[in-house]
Amino acid sequence: MLDIQAQTDEKLVQRKAQKFNLWLGMLGMFMMFAALSSGFIVYTASGVDKGIKTLLPDTFVYSTIVIVVSSLTMFLAHRAAKNGDSSKQKLLLMVTFVLGIVFFALQVHAWNVLTERGVYFVNNNASQSFIYIFTGMHLAHIIAGLIVLIGAIIGANKLSKDGNLFRMDLASIFWHFLDLLWIYIYVFLLLNQ
Repeated sequence: MLDIQAQTDEKLVQRKAQKFNLWLGMLGMFMMFAALSSGFIVYTASGVDKGIKTLLPDTFVYSTIVIVVSSLTMFLAHRAAKNGDSSKQKLLLMVTFVLGIVFFALQVHAWNVLTERGVYFVNNNASQSFIYIFTGMHLAHIIAGLIVLIGAIIGANKLSKDGNLFRMDLASIFWHFLDLLWIYIYVFLLLNQ
């Protein structure tokens, strides 16, 4: 009996550590984007010739809609997991995954629109380069989020209900963080265009 209790306690401690590590990682990501924002502000304040000097592609609006909808499908997948409906959970996770891929494709399309306008990553105006840095760093995190979603889809059937819920907790927290991070980036760039 004591052995089972010790294993349960150990699992609980391990899960708390994993959740803490996730929050710590997200704090680090937030700090990185805050530092990039500060760098952008300092650079653009250094002269009137600085600044984005172009309109953001309309594609960013569509990608924002897609990522917000994906956050909704993730929320519904998490609720399905809590209710023990693994088939609904997997379906909603797959929809979330597809929406993540669509978001990624829309961001790449936005880069194409920018290059068609003559806005390149490497140019004399670093403010324009920041568009690529912000969106590129966010896309790197979207890739991580997609990997997390794959793990959640696989775990929906393979894990116990308790293990599945824990994995869904972590995946949901991370995916919603990515959603909020994108909204911050988009609004920040929109206000500084």
